[in-house]
Amino acid sequence: PFLTWTDPTPINVGFFGICTGHGSSGEWVIDDTPDVPSASGEVAWVPSQAGVIPPNAVLGGFDNENLYVGRAQHEGAVIPGKVISSHGVCYVAWGGAEHGKQDYEVLTGSNLQWIPTVEGQVPPTAVVGGTSETGETLFIGRAQHEGTTTIGKIQPSHSVCYIPYGGQELGFPEYDVLVQQ
Repeated sequence: PFLTWTDPTPINVGFFGICTGHGSSGEWVIDDTPDVPSASGEVAWVPSQAGVIPPNAVLGGFDNENLYVGRAQHEGAVIPGKVISSHGVCYVAWGGAEHGKQDYEVLTGSNLQWIPTVEGQVPPTAVVGGTSETGETLFIGRAQHEGTTTIGKIQPSHSVCYIPYGGQELGFPEYDVLVQQ
């Protein structure tokens, strides 16, 4: 909490107010920015919406603008995907299609690296991105497609990285995986 009050003889308080002096102008701003990890290498998922990119967000790709690593809930799964700030959503791949989600989380942290891999292989230091609707662990991947580098999900049992692109879910057997250094 940013403000607390203690009283030895408390009464029930249903609300409180803050006012400025007579003649002043402006507006109160309450800083509710979530804490994000420092450069210690710790990673964290920060809730977001409306295209907001938190400090220390993990950059993962490019498609006419920067793409950030995000994840969102869809059909009982938590799916890693791409956040496009100007679109205000996180796109995830599921069921053959690309789905834009307005409520999502953005990955923050440092000491991360993208390394190439193939056919569902995931190193032990890979960053977990979510879980499928059946409980399978999903990892964060990215693939090259039509001049873009697009973030998606690695589903090891399918031996591919799926990316959300152009309204579709596209699978790639060669891709990069996000790992902690």
